[in-house]
Amino acid sequence: MIVNNGIRARELRLIDADGNQLGVKSKQEALKMAEDAELDLVLVAPKAKPPVARIMDFGKYRFELQKKQREARKKQKVISVKEVRLSPTIDTNDFNTKLKNARKFLSKGDKVRVSIRFKGRAITHKDIGRNVLNKMAEANKDIASVEQYPKMEGRSMFLTLAPISDNSKK
Repeated sequence: MIVNNGIRARELRLIDADGNQLGVKSKQEALKMAEDAELDLVLVAPKAKPPVARIMDFGKYRFELQKKQREARKKQKVISVKEVRLSPTIDTNDFNTKLKNARKFLSKGDKVRVSIRFKGRAITHKDIGRNVLNKMAEANKDIASVEQYPKMEGRSMFLTLAPISDNSKK
């Protein structure tokens, strides 16, 4: 925002500190009025014809703006994506360990990307890998929904699970 002497326009539509329109004034006259009120002259709509300026306490305005931004940042939720890697020939106990990790991530509110990397000739049996991924999705269906169904990318197959929010459980 452009403040006080940074304003280049000759004439301004002026709004006082209470929000009342004072009409079109010269820049010098507007600056004098702001100075008399011990406030700043702030350009709020530079593209308007004539530009609109407001008499306000600019420091207080910036502080309030920063306060609103901090509050907005507090309320936003950062969702991270955790990855769990499996193999097409995974054993039951290994699968249960990976399942426990995936459930832990989902309960914390993170998304989980379950991936299977095919090595060597195993890539010819994509259906085995898809079955393992579907088994993982089925085991987590009470706390997670499938965001992206099993999909091949190169030599890997991926499945994305997202935690079910409290609102959608009801």
